[in-house]
Amino acid sequence: MTHAPATFRLVLAFAGALWLAGFSAAPAFAQSIRFPAAPTRIVVNTTPIESFDLRDAARTRFGALEFRGGFAMTSVHRAFGGISGIRVASDGASFVAITDRGGWLTGRIEYRNGRPAGIADAQLAPLLAADGQPLAAQGWFDAESIARDGDSVYVGFERVHKIVKFDFGRHGVAARGEPIMVPPDFKSLGFNRGLECLAAVPAGAAHHAGKLIAVSEASLDARGNIRAFILRGRDVAHFAVARRDNFDVSDCALLAPSSLLLLERRFTRATGLAIRVRRLSLSAFRNGAVADGPVLFEADLGYQIDNLEGLAVHRNAQGETILTLVSDDNFSVIQRSILLQFALVKP
Repeated sequence: MTHAPATFRLVLAFAGALWLAGFSAAPAFAQSIRFPAAPTRIVVNTTPIESFDLRDAARTRFGALEFRGGFAMTSVHRAFGGISGIRVASDGASFVAITDRGGWLTGRIEYRNGRPAGIADAQLAPLLAADGQPLAAQGWFDAESIARDGDSVYVGFERVHKIVKFDFGRHGVAARGEPIMVPPDFKSLGFNRGLECLAAVPAGAAHHAGKLIAVSEASLDARGNIRAFILRGRDVAHFAVARRDNFDVSDCALLAPSSLLLLERRFTRATGLAIRVRRLSLSAFRNGAVADGPVLFEADLGYQIDNLEGLAVHRNAQGETILTLVSDDNFSVIQRSILLQFALVKP
């Protein structure tokens, strides 16, 4: 991470204090947010983010990543915001996202000269329970993690510590969710520190094929590491992710063929907000093990970041690995919903 001059760091600290104020106030306000009873088309307006470094507009390389562009998003629909997870299709355009008010957000990323330029065909809808009613109505609204396995989409809920499976390929946002079996010790996860990372390992993978990887935000084990799980029905393995530099987990995405990218976030009053991406090997995920891996990328408030909570990976037509990151604005007027894209390049 680049160290800013003292004066600039004071600005960052002040911005961080505002960010914390928005984050702290958000839950009470967000309780009033409701999704439409039926899928609703919305217009998402975007403002380009031309450069990532606020101090050097020409810079494009950041650790192992190369900045490809982004934009800030707004909508007049009062339920837009709170984006907490995203999966981007192999075409790099179609996406399905979830929000921490218990909703789906779907649409297409539009490109201009290879850079993300806007959102088309956007739609909001409630996540539905098995009876067809919104899951939020029964208190399952804090959707924080998402995984896709073919036609199936899995959504993890904080606070209630549940995972719900949707037949998204057949029914789309009208799919009715069915909770899957989770281990009893899910109940011991922290109230607001539950599942932030879900990844469905495809059939044929060298490690954990057909299983779900689940990592908590900051529910720690006795050694101070982040609790994590490997799930398939009654077959459960417990491992941990090494907690480094007080970062918490905010999302993850599989990186073919055998790695997991972990999106992490840290916030303190002294230093403000920081985010980073770490790469872990799936082979290190074993019962009782502590997994660790190198940091690929790290940024603070000297860069175009916000409360980044969603990470997706796809390959573009040129064969490049593209990371898409989205932020949860907590429905706060002092935070932003942003989308950023980076290409993974060799360090």
